[in-house]
This record gives sequence, structure tokens and C-alpha cells, in this order.
Amino acid sequence: MVTAVTSFGRSGLYDWLVQRVSAVVMAAYTFFIVGFIFTTPDLTFDVWQGLFNQLWVRIFTLATLLSIAAHAWIGLWAVLTDYLTNRLMGAKATALRLFAQIVLGAVTLTYVVWGVEILWGA
Repeated sequence: MVTAVTSFGRSGLYDWLVQRVSAVVMAAYTFFIVGFIFTTPDLTFDVWQGLFNQLWVRIFTLATLLSIAAHAWIGLWAVLTDYLTNRLMGAKATALRLFAQIVLGAVTLTYVVWGVEILWGA
């Protein structure tokens, strides 16, 4: 069995499962936030801050942030592998794909660290 070293999981089934679970988490969070906005008549900064001061909302937001990162990484890996490596072929395509993965991985990591700082920072 061939395993892809640069994918998120150890197999395609694992990646598929991570994408499905992360999509459910993101959908639930979207429904929650949209529902909160529509059911709160006087949405002020204090109300919004009060919502995010609750531990369960922070954990839900963190789970959503990590879900976005995992979902995006698997999707980007699939697209980069398919379109850069398989379409272009050769060592230059592999180098270009690895460069793109490093850059996009750094951007994703930056967003996750930034999001954690926003959620849990002072």
C-alpha cells in the first residue's frame, strides 16, 4: 500500500473522514453564530464579548478554527498533488508543489496561532 507522506492523514479514508467531521463542525458553528445574530435584538460589543467570554464558546470556536485548518490542508494537498504533480510531471513540478505546500502550510499555521491568540490572549 502506498501512503502519501505529505497528506494530513495516513490514508485516503482518514483524510475523507477528517474532511467530513470538520465540515460538520464548521456547519454547526455557522448555524450557531447566524442563529445568535438573528435572535439577539440588540447586538452590541458588550453582548458579543459576553458570548465569547464563555468557555464553551471559546472551545467551540477553537474546534472550528482547527477544523478549518485541517479541512483546508487536505483540500489544498489534494489540489496541489493533482494539478501540480500529476499534470506537470517531473522534478520541477514536485519542487513547485513542495514549495506551495510549505508556503500554504506556513500561512495556515500563522492563522491558527493568530486565532488562538485572539481567543485565549489577554
